[in-house]
Amino acid sequence: MFLLDTLRDGLADLDRRGLTRRRRIADTACAAHMTVDGRPIIGFASNDYLGLAAHPALTAALAEGAQRYGAGSGGSHLLGGHSRAHAQLEDDLAALCGGFVDAPRALSFCTGYMANLAVLTALAGRGTTLFSDALNHASLIDGARLARAEVQIYPHGDAEALAAMLDASDASVKVIVTDGVFSMDGDIAPLAALLELAERHGAWLIVDDAHGFGVLGPQGRGVLAQAGLRSPHLVYLCTLGKAAGVAGAAALAHETVIEWLVQRARPYIFTTASPPAVAHAASASLALIASDEGDARRAHLGVLIERTRAMLRASQWLPIDSHTAIQPLIIGDNEATLALAARCDAEGLWVPAIRPPTVPVGTSRVRVSLSAGHTLDDLARLEAALMRIDAAARP
Repeated sequence: MFLLDTLRDGLADLDRRGLTRRRRIADTACAAHMTVDGRPIIGFASNDYLGLAAHPALTAALAEGAQRYGAGSGGSHLLGGHSRAHAQLEDDLAALCGGFVDAPRALSFCTGYMANLAVLTALAGRGTTLFSDALNHASLIDGARLARAEVQIYPHGDAEALAAMLDASDASVKVIVTDGVFSMDGDIAPLAALLELAERHGAWLIVDDAHGFGVLGPQGRGVLAQAGLRSPHLVYLCTLGKAAGVAGAAALAHETVIEWLVQRARPYIFTTASPPAVAHAASASLALIASDEGDARRAHLGVLIERTRAMLRASQWLPIDSHTAIQPLIIGDNEATLALAARCDAEGLWVPAIRPPTVPVGTSRVRVSLSAGHTLDDLARLEAALMRIDAAARP
């Protein structure tokens, strides 16, 4: 059949270029130490930055939520699916992370991808120009495309280039959109400079803090709190399936912005709400994140980050200067990257290979994702394995 042959040819081409992606099956809960494909392994692949995904308090809260609210929401938020658990989660998020605007309000979503689609399509449209960082996440790229706005890409983290683009724009509505922490490089956007530009040009600044929320800033309140920023121009997006260890996401902004999203954001209006039990567990996670235990987990993670930075600098490969839990090691070639990941796997270490189109061509890498669940012994094992692989690869 011609249609199937076309797909088979495409799959074969991906395989030839070292771009085939394969799923692995986790047999145990997400944690630093897991059983994957039937083998014990130390995982450096997940975004469970605080090690909360299997925390007893969260699993208990999830079970309690299911007993109280059932297994599913039964409908969209506007048609019967908005439970007391969702409302409480939004109140908790606004209280914890809403200090960057007056009259803060939060709106919960089933995934971070849906949250980004919703915010961009609701705040931008024809007559709007979206200014997007070159390394923004795929969900922001797709949201910009769906918004039907003009999209201008500014060089990664380059506030001066963005300033020139804004100066040259005559759009009636301008929207600047950026990751807070960039998922493949682990660096942080120049948020103070971006906000100054947003205020100067009367633009929105949308910050997707999927990889900073829970980890950065006082009480894990994220990149805006870490930078001490406050402005009605800000719209903040956080994910609850990474450091928070549960699932879902939220947008936070001035109450007027959130009400506009409720009325106009199609991915919110026409999507079944997430199970209330998940929202109930997410509220329990917020309490943990803001607690002394959360502070202790962030402090331990900071130690792991500095130890890993020193380890990767000593290798033959090219580390990116990241001060976050995302620690990439650029290899360049796809096959060489896959080979390094396979050698790590043989050592009982899951260090995933990241290749195009997730990253630019020629910058394939392995990415070490750290968790507060890791120990110094885990890092010592990773360091020893990389030293052995490094020595074997040298002439």
